[in-house]
Amino acid sequence: MELVFSKWVFVFSLCCWLIFSVAVAVEGVHGGSKVRGVNLGGWLVIEGWIKPSLFDGIPNGDMLDGTQVQFKSVTLQKYVSAENGGGMDISVDRDDASSWETFTLWRVSELEFQFHATQGQFLTCYGNGCSVSATAKSASSTETFQIERNNNGKVHIKIKSGTYLQATMDNQLTADYPGTPGWDDNAATFEMTIVAHNLHGDYQLANGYGHNKAKQVLEKHRNTFLNVGDFEFLYRHGINTVRIPVGWWIAYDPDPPAPFIGGTLEALDNAFSWAEDYSIKCIIDLHAAPGSQNGMEHSASRDGTTGWPTSSDYISQTLHVIDFLASRYAKHPAFLGIELLNEPSAAEVPLDTLVSYYKQGYEVVRKYSPSAYVIICQRIGSADPLELYQADIGSHNLVVDLHYYNLFDTFFVNLSAIDNIQFIYKSREAQLQALNGANGPLVFIGEWVNEWNVTSGSQSEYQDFGRAQLEVYNAASFGWAYWTLKNDRKHWDFEWNIRNNYLRLSSSEKKVFNSLRWLLLTSICFYQCQILELVENWI
Repeated sequence: MELVFSKWVFVFSLCCWLIFSVAVAVEGVHGGSKVRGVNLGGWLVIEGWIKPSLFDGIPNGDMLDGTQVQFKSVTLQKYVSAENGGGMDISVDRDDASSWETFTLWRVSELEFQFHATQGQFLTCYGNGCSVSATAKSASSTETFQIERNNNGKVHIKIKSGTYLQATMDNQLTADYPGTPGWDDNAATFEMTIVAHNLHGDYQLANGYGHNKAKQVLEKHRNTFLNVGDFEFLYRHGINTVRIPVGWWIAYDPDPPAPFIGGTLEALDNAFSWAEDYSIKCIIDLHAAPGSQNGMEHSASRDGTTGWPTSSDYISQTLHVIDFLASRYAKHPAFLGIELLNEPSAAEVPLDTLVSYYKQGYEVVRKYSPSAYVIICQRIGSADPLELYQADIGSHNLVVDLHYYNLFDTFFVNLSAIDNIQFIYKSREAQLQALNGANGPLVFIGEWVNEWNVTSGSQSEYQDFGRAQLEVYNAASFGWAYWTLKNDRKHWDFEWNIRNNYLRLSSSEKKVFNSLRWLLLTSICFYQCQILELVENWI
């Protein structure tokens, strides 16, 4: 009899373990064992490629902060050049243009700009008659130039006093052109080529429109891009978490430093309320740090540079932002965790700097919550996520975030649909298995997308690609989050994928659930047979 009772206890315990492992592997998540999430990208941190129309009304909209330009004298047929990338007088003596002949814009107004050379110095001119040099370490009025454009790619450049620059016969750039130039071939006329126009983030939008107009544009965007109906849609389709990118200026709402526009804090509060209504959890993701942690538009870089790791003040300011967010939301029912920094650059952010920040950020969050998940993102570029597993950053509810895209690397350019799918099963799955078994932080696929470089992929191929990713990423010990909820590029748009049957969440979820259910029922049936046999023998 005692043996029979022990068997029943074992079966009961096995059932409880299986059910528990399915339901509550991630503390507090509703409707499943792990995070099944979607990113709310392009909402509180602007990324122009997600909704390009946000930038349509900016005058001189192709000359935003971070735009790279080259100038060629129409009389000399030579390019303006900062010799050695800066540090000396500007010359107009190059037949061809490369990095020394490329200048990055800081926009001051619709018509006024500052230019910096590749080594970082600003072009400067003290007044009438000066020779322009690339020697200023910072920018003010003597580093500010006005550009006049015509419709044929030609420009005039003048200093604050109104004097025009000209290319002299001895190949100098000087502020002494007499009078007002026309658009014929004269020494004050240059051909301007826009070499790169890649940055369309919060800085470019706010500084491009100016404060008042930018406030109107962003208020409308924040109030209409997402609403409570989107959370109802997510809930109906089994999504239990949203990852919400925010910028550092949220901690200074409603009046953040220029040029940033207040209002993101109110929007984030709304998101938490909507999430709570539908039992959805929120991860706050610090997407943009002071100075920029990767030089990209989604980290609000002004000009493509990465200043965050170079300044202890920036890092201290970032910790203040984490403190602000943790103190405000730690007790909210919808709060799940904070991601301390999104996508730090492996090329620009030293590992020791990042680990030190992560350790401090972990302790800041722990001041307000003993159990909130603290998420640390791997460095993007040539960095192994195992480097964070070896860093001893925190002891409880620590998560490493990996971003899996079959994009942004030449390796993926010529892969077929089958090649892409096999890469998921062979490479991604192997890495996830290794990290899950590394006896360290939980694993989170914080960004992935049902898009690739395959041209003219069929619906069934997209479905197979999405299915492969879901089957593999479901194994991540913390879960996954799709990038992103809404996007003008349809395959990046989660709602479009679901409504048009390009991404099938249910089939992958059912496969995992049915496998566990099969294991559970098989175990119960087996032990019931064993118990019945023992009972019969005992009788």
